[in-house]
Amino acid sequence: MKGSLIIVGFFVLGVFSGIGNFIPNDFFPEEISQYVLYVLMFLVGLSIGYDRELLLSLRQTNWKILLVPMGTIVGTLVGTAVVGAFIPQWSISESMAVGSGFGYYSLSSIFITKYKGAALGTIALMSNIMREVFALLATPLLVRWFGRLAPISAAGATSMDTTLPIITQYSGRDYVVIAISHGIIVDLTVPFLVTFFCSL
Repeated sequence: MKGSLIIVGFFVLGVFSGIGNFIPNDFFPEEISQYVLYVLMFLVGLSIGYDRELLLSLRQTNWKILLVPMGTIVGTLVGTAVVGAFIPQWSISESMAVGSGFGYYSLSSIFITKYKGAALGTIALMSNIMREVFALLATPLLVRWFGRLAPISAAGATSMDTTLPIITQYSGRDYVVIAISHGIIVDLTVPFLVTFFCSL
């Protein structure tokens, strides 16, 4: 939760800095977001590669664990397609591109801003932050009403990092491997799905 609030704080600071012209328009080169994206992808790969215990536990896990991220991906895309049909200013594919962030706000918003502009990129940033905050706040209720897999799916890509402690607390330690593997698989689909829907 604290991490999400810090991200939102920096976003708001950036907006007010832009409105107040505190930083010149040509201060950053146009390609900076692309380089930031490369660094983010490298760091994600590095964190997965360094975690030997995680890789070992994933090898020992039943293949049925893949059904959880598949359900998250399909459910999110169907949901955003339905919502997109009722938003006249954005197409269904653009709505699905926003949903394809799965809570990974830093990566998806950069991609969407690059392909579709700052307005949709900002929507992607805020909607994906809201997904993470929702998962953090609603996990106890999700477990009670829908079962122990529900907060993992609701968390999306964040089930392997920021929302993992609360998922562990309410779903139980035996769901940690499911949450981590779910987060990794969903995480890896983000650049492919976002760029695919942005190109439609």
